[in-house]
Amino acid sequence: MSETILIVDDEPRFIRLLDANLVSEGYSVIVANNGLEAIDQVVNNSPSLVLMDIMMPKMDGLTALQRIREFSNIPIVMLTAKGKESDRILGLDRGADDYIVKPFSADVLIARVKAVMRRAQVSDDSGRTIKFQHGDLSINFAKASVTTNDEPVFLSTTEYKLLLQFAQNVGKVVSADSLLTNVWGEEYKDDKEILWVCISRLRQKLEENPKKPEHIKTKSGLGYIMPILN
Repeated sequence: MSETILIVDDEPRFIRLLDANLVSEGYSVIVANNGLEAIDQVVNNSPSLVLMDIMMPKMDGLTALQRIREFSNIPIVMLTAKGKESDRILGLDRGADDYIVKPFSADVLIARVKAVMRRAQVSDDSGRTIKFQHGDLSINFAKASVTTNDEPVFLSTTEYKLLLQFAQNVGKVVSADSLLTNVWGEEYKDDKEILWVCISRLRQKLEENPKKPEHIKTKSGLGYIMPILN
């Protein structure tokens, strides 16, 4: 069965272009014309990935992204003509898995879709360990669930995979290049910004005081570390 991709855009010509390129790669496609319809499609049809524009009537893409992230960790890639760095950071900060600026080639689109799809496949490479504890942070590898102070924490698939990199390397400094390659893929190894935003989101969700993190610390010029706790 082919994987289904939801296209969310209000430009029929652009939708037809995306549809043709995705179908040629073997994906099934469903469509929404605004953020409200996108939320309904995610709830009712459970697509494998969402490609969503920002500027749309009734509900814009960023608002829809934020609403979807309240109940789903489905991979979401924002498609927009807005290329300013602040717009890109805003999309990533609200939970987007990737961000592509229009216009873009079919090759770039397909490469990014495949990369995000790969990232969405969370594998249990934690060996025989079922649970991991780091202070008030607990990870259940079998259930792919996370808690702090016994309270559940909702992470996107990308955030969870990033957290696993630290849990599997406690006490070791992990470079930005290594994190980008292992979590996002080789083609993202120079995209430090996407890592910074994701680290920031993890700290907001996991740390009692994100400005003085205990679980994920920055080693200036070297990378990041989950320190060994006494």
